[in-house]
Amino acid sequence: MIGLMLVLGAGSAWAQTEVALPSNPLVIPGLGPLATRLLPAVVNVSTSETIKPDPKKKKPAPDDDQATPGSPFEQFFKDFMNRQGQGGGDDQDADKGGDAKPQKAQALGSGFVIDPSGLIVTNNHVIEDADEITVILQDNTNLKAELVGRDAKTDLALLRVKPDKPLPFVPWGDSDKARVGDWVMAIGNPFGLGGTVTSGIISARARAINDNGPYDEFLQTDASINRGNSGGPLFNTTGEVIGINSAIFSPSGGSIGIGFAIPSDLAKNVIAQLQATGKARRGWIGTRIQTVNDDVAVALGLDAPKGALVGGFLDKSPAKDAGIQPGDVLLQFDGRDVTNARRLSRLVADAQVDKTVPVKVWRKGETKTIMVKVAQADESAEQTASAGASAGISPSTPLVKALGLSMTEATQDLKDKFQLDDNANVVVVDVAKGSPAADKDVHPGDVILEVAQEEVKTAPDVAHKIDDAKKAGRKSVLLLVEHAGELRFVALRIDQG
Repeated sequence: MIGLMLVLGAGSAWAQTEVALPSNPLVIPGLGPLATRLLPAVVNVSTSETIKPDPKKKKPAPDDDQATPGSPFEQFFKDFMNRQGQGGGDDQDADKGGDAKPQKAQALGSGFVIDPSGLIVTNNHVIEDADEITVILQDNTNLKAELVGRDAKTDLALLRVKPDKPLPFVPWGDSDKARVGDWVMAIGNPFGLGGTVTSGIISARARAINDNGPYDEFLQTDASINRGNSGGPLFNTTGEVIGINSAIFSPSGGSIGIGFAIPSDLAKNVIAQLQATGKARRGWIGTRIQTVNDDVAVALGLDAPKGALVGGFLDKSPAKDAGIQPGDVLLQFDGRDVTNARRLSRLVADAQVDKTVPVKVWRKGETKTIMVKVAQADESAEQTASAGASAGISPSTPLVKALGLSMTEATQDLKDKFQLDDNANVVVVDVAKGSPAADKDVHPGDVILEVAQEEVKTAPDVAHKIDDAKKAGRKSVLLLVEHAGELRFVALRIDQG
């Protein structure tokens, strides 16, 4: 081993740290043989759409860099098209009141063959609204494609062609085994140039784009990805598909080395469902969750911030029926670690519907395993919540103050003002600026249900339990707060109060 000395600071007690380096120099792998083997399985996807201009509505022509409304990429592609001056595609005469003339718009993307019979994976935003889809093989053979199924939430689509002979295909890999720094190779159709190979490394894992989707855990790569690469494969060095190239971050519209790929562990499950039924089925256990931060971890006695904290349940929740409780931290789901709330959403969505799985939870200083039966998510239902009214309190109402909160009994007037349930007991009427509560987005009208995982009935109960936590030497205290019908846990630092 070769030692490298890094000088970190003159005069410091830890001024020198030795970093171990491998004895053999880093060798960049030659990707020529791999590219030769994989190129025949990567295809170009050409689509056409007939657009009838509408003077009341602007719609851009279809493009491989557009996205379905509600998909993880909608804002990314909307911003990109605006920068390129392609925000509208309506006929000039239509704007002047003339007759609107239909236009034929074309777009190019990428895809890859996963079955020799002619099954091809691409992005949903590549083929969305297309009237015709044509797949172009490496030898320039054109094949008409039919849509087997698509899923807007994960931006995936499955096509089928009918070739005269079996097609070269590529296997799925395990994206969970991909490490930051691993070499990867992208093949696609950038700017309509045909089969183009680029290489780089995995720059990051589990990236969320604009926090748009609950299932976002993208692989980030610096392999060059441009317009037209959408739907193309991201390979590891053994030739397995570990990602589907789908988006880039770029001020100019070209590659600056920040690209995003849908991980194969998410994609292959969705694609299998599209192949079987034409649509995706996602698991659901009906929990309202939040990520455990440092303060919450301290308040709950966890050794590190990890897992997903249960704040409440939706109607007919399988998790609630199984015995999971508000305040539980879900640490593992079906044997896989839950690093944060987004990770749990992914794991639950990928779970087999009607399967009973073990869930490891942290409850009041102990771990236990609870068996939960996974239900099917009803993604057509929308959860809505109304905002509370502005703060207000009569001078005769007694107040209790703690950690920047002013609390009182939930009188009928306050219940009417804040639109609270009849069973509300302690309501927040004011939050001091700069206080621990203000920093955690506690608002007037919020109802405090628990302190330190114990139910509270009166405002003095809240103050007493906070005092008890201080006397016990705790650095923070955990509150269960209800806001506009939504439950969440809030950890307040006592030493900042």
